[in-house]
Amino acid sequence: MAREASVREPCIEADLVKVLVPHLNSNNEEMLLNTGRAIGRICFDNSYQQDQLVQNGVIPRLVSIIREYPENDPLVNVCLLALCNLADMDSARDALAEQGVADVLTFQLKRAPDAERRHIILEILGSLGESDTLKLQFAESGVPEALSEMIRGLQGGSDPHDLCSIKIASNLIVSLLLGDESMQKCFGEGSGLVYQDVLSWLQSSNTQLQLSGALAIANFARNDSNCVKMLDLGVVPHILTLLEQHVDEGDVSVQHAGLSALRNLAIPATNKVRMLEDGVTERIKTLLRSDMPPVQFKLLGTLRMMVDGQEEAALVLGRDAVLLARVMEWCEAKDHAGVRGEASRLLAAFIRHSRNPEVVSAVAKAAGVRQLISMTTSEHVIMQNEALVALAIASAIDIESIKDTFRDAELLSMLKRMLEDPAEAVEVKFSALGLICSLANSSVMKEELNSVNIKESLSKLTDHSSSKLASQASSILTILDDTS
Repeated sequence: MAREASVREPCIEADLVKVLVPHLNSNNEEMLLNTGRAIGRICFDNSYQQDQLVQNGVIPRLVSIIREYPENDPLVNVCLLALCNLADMDSARDALAEQGVADVLTFQLKRAPDAERRHIILEILGSLGESDTLKLQFAESGVPEALSEMIRGLQGGSDPHDLCSIKIASNLIVSLLLGDESMQKCFGEGSGLVYQDVLSWLQSSNTQLQLSGALAIANFARNDSNCVKMLDLGVVPHILTLLEQHVDEGDVSVQHAGLSALRNLAIPATNKVRMLEDGVTERIKTLLRSDMPPVQFKLLGTLRMMVDGQEEAALVLGRDAVLLARVMEWCEAKDHAGVRGEASRLLAAFIRHSRNPEVVSAVAKAAGVRQLISMTTSEHVIMQNEALVALAIASAIDIESIKDTFRDAELLSMLKRMLEDPAEAVEVKFSALGLICSLANSSVMKEELNSVNIKESLSKLTDHSSSKLASQASSILTILDDTS
């Protein structure tokens, strides 16, 4: 009767649920089945009643019933459905954490007779897996391994229900890897079952598994020791092959995830060197032809990470005319501020990390200096600093190739305003002084600095509250006053 909404309301008003709950303590399986069904139907889609059930201690009893009668499929199904309806509630999650529900769900997942049962269990695991406490409990109870095993058993088929199970389960594993302790347990120093399966996903023909595999690798690569170990174990070629499969008309999400994994793997300095020696930058440059902003954004960030602190890489990439031309196109990306920002940051990185005249000349030839000047007025302090430092290095190395661009863009007036703006960050002013110092040491630009009366702005800074800033301003004034 309680299947009908019109019947549910009178049952609630009659306080029938309170009368039914004690029957969940029965030893009669038929009584438990019918009681569970009745309570489930009466409380369906009623958050107040569901909360009352949790407060009345129904969670421990539901878990106990599944433990006591694990082979009674109709009864197990009723209890799982009830847990599924309650699992989104914080109070229910807390109660389930205390019950150590992971082993019960893992056992039932392994013996699930059909896709419907699998999906109910996966939905419960997904809801509970949002809790950090339960992430760790799940990892310690073998939930990721059980999910991995389930995926292995379903791979290769075309049944839509099985494909749906694979998608939910692989997403769930990626989610469980967001917890540091659960991630480390699954990694198992590179020999963990879950990590081994994730590697096989990268080589799967199933796009969903490829995506989950790349996301999982990016999650494993959250600390340096894991990154170094994964490089030792040869994960990079698998990611590169995956990216190459998706270059033309491929899946944007897979490319994005693959590049995220590469970027994370490239964070340790030792890995950068090895990845460069293995030709990683050459292979990911095939993605330059992508017209998808999310891929462009992630590719630029990955290349920037690869040249960070790597003089040789910055020198090779910073002289690459084809790469520079594409980066310049992305500096003008009208509809994607993130791509514009990353493209400008990569130009700055080439100069900052190479400190090489050939790179400065190549960037200038590609019209990149103007982009760096625009970057000095970014709303992001880190980008302003990167641009100012790059321009200071460039002007110290090869002022002749960039002085005309400085004049056309009225850079000196911009720097003067930067020094005088009370709202400008101290670190930005300090970087601006670094550029001015570089220009002041150039006979070509010294006169022009005096012509915009930069001394006046510098004098105001000599008594600045930042002694570092005041000292730098005084030093530059001395250089400008030197007529020799």
